[in-house]
Amino acid sequence: MKRKPDVLWVLVILFSLGVVTTGYTQSLWEHQPAPVTQPNVAG
Repeated sequence: MKRKPDVLWVLVILFSLGVVTTGYTQSLWEHQPAPVTQPNVAG
């Protein structure tokens, strides 16, 4: 038996971590205010 489930598990873990991190960062960027793109025009 030359099966290598470790490689498969590593790929699955890396893929899941990438998806989770991208979703987390996207949510953070959405919740963060953007003063650069929204200048104070009322001043």
